[in-house]
Order: sequence, then structure tokens, then C-alpha cells
Amino acid sequence: MIYEPIIKLAEETVNNSQSSSGRGLVAIGIGITMIGVIGTGVGQGYAAGKAAEAVGRNPEAEGKIRNMMIVGMAISESSAIYALIIAFLLLFLFK
Repeated sequence: MIYEPIIKLAEETVNNSQSSSGRGLVAIGIGITMIGVIGTGVGQGYAAGKAAEAVGRNPEAEGKIRNMMIVGMAISESSAIYALIIAFLLLFLFK
């Protein structure tokens, strides 16, 4: 299971009496938060590939396809930006 190392690290951090500040848990939270960026990258790559295929099939519609692709990528990029903001908040507010 993919979550087993994360759970083990969290348990070690909580049980470790020398590190009661929880910095390990904050690091785990930052890592989990940034997993949200993976979907954005995959989605944008897929959209760019399909846009290239569409332009190859219909070169006259290149302007419309490009504009729709840019709008779609801007909307999907917002989730990556939110994940980055949350990761920075975790990093700097929970020291």
C-alpha cells in the first residue's frame, strides 16, 4: 500500500519524545499537499497533446483551439497554485 511509509513516519514522529514539535508531520502534510500537482501536470499534458492533434487535423481552427487550450490550462493550473499555497502555509506557519 502506498500510504504505509507515510503512516509509519507519522507514527515515529508522534512517538519520538525528542521531536515533540511535529516537524515530521508538517513535512508529510506538505508532501501530501503537493501530490495534487501531479493531476494538473497529467491533465495539461493530455490537453496539449489533444490540441496538437486537433490542429494537425484542422489547421484553419488553430487560433480557436489555442485559445480554448489556454483557458482550460489556466483553469486547471489554479488547483496546482492552491496546493502550492497550502504547502507554503504549512511550511512557514507550522515551524
